[in-house]
Amino acid sequence: MKETRNLIDIMDLSVEEIDELLDTASDIIADPDKYAECCKRKKLATLFFEPSTRTRLSFEAAMYELGGNVIGFSESNSSSAAKGESVADTVRTVGCYADIIAMRHPKEGAPLVATRTAGVPVINAGDGGHNHPTQTLADLLTIRREKGRLTDLTVGLCGDLKFGRTVHSLISAMSRYSGIRFVLISPEELRLPEYVVNGVIEKKGIPYTETTDLEGAIPGLDILYMTRVQRERFFNEQDYLRLKDSYILTPEKLVNARADLSVMHPLPRVNEISVAVDDDSRACYFKQVLNGKYIRMALILKLLGVRV
Repeated sequence: MKETRNLIDIMDLSVEEIDELLDTASDIIADPDKYAECCKRKKLATLFFEPSTRTRLSFEAAMYELGGNVIGFSESNSSSAAKGESVADTVRTVGCYADIIAMRHPKEGAPLVATRTAGVPVINAGDGGHNHPTQTLADLLTIRREKGRLTDLTVGLCGDLKFGRTVHSLISAMSRYSGIRFVLISPEELRLPEYVVNGVIEKKGIPYTETTDLEGAIPGLDILYMTRVQRERFFNEQDYLRLKDSYILTPEKLVNARADLSVMHPLPRVNEISVAVDDDSRACYFKQVLNGKYIRMALILKLLGVRV
């Protein structure tokens, strides 16, 4: 019996598998018609216990463009979780109806628990402040398409580095490529957790600097990855209000940036990137959104074992 393959953490994929997924996504972009019926009669279940716009719709659009169908729910209140049903039971039930599951949950580790009972591939679509591997794949596809490489880059990560699961996953993924340097830009209260600094960056001997100065860091960056301060991760509203506007990227702050800087953001944004930046040729965050659909198409094909 073939072993079910899941994606819970970006580190579940080897570098070779990531590169293969990026190649598949690039081929989908070049020739979408070739993939239009690949998942005919297959069903994706989107189990979103936490609100989402881009990720959920991206998964759904991906499956539809592969010729498949989608079932699921967009909030826990519209599922039996509202009655007290366990994640394990919900997923075991849904696994009877679907061929693959994409799951978002506010509790860290919930998608991993789901893999034990689902019986079909499970994709972690975000679990609390822990992991968001498909966003990382979208980020890697964007970087490779913008820069032509995933090596020899100085990557600035700005904003909520403490709770930002997209940041944690991206650092883990990029730490496996050569010539990477990280610039960590955040308020003291939202610094990158020690387990990421020690367990990933320092463990692999990757050069990095920590700073609170966004403008001072920008001129040396190849990539600026902005994040929002996430209200839903704070226990204290006063702390959120104090920190939420720590960094706001404006055209004036990009004056000394490199001409080929790539400005990225996993979205949604609140006001950490001024809308005046949207028309700058260096703004890549809406390209990330589109790339997210293509990389999720590639991932669905891989986990279902569909060959084109």
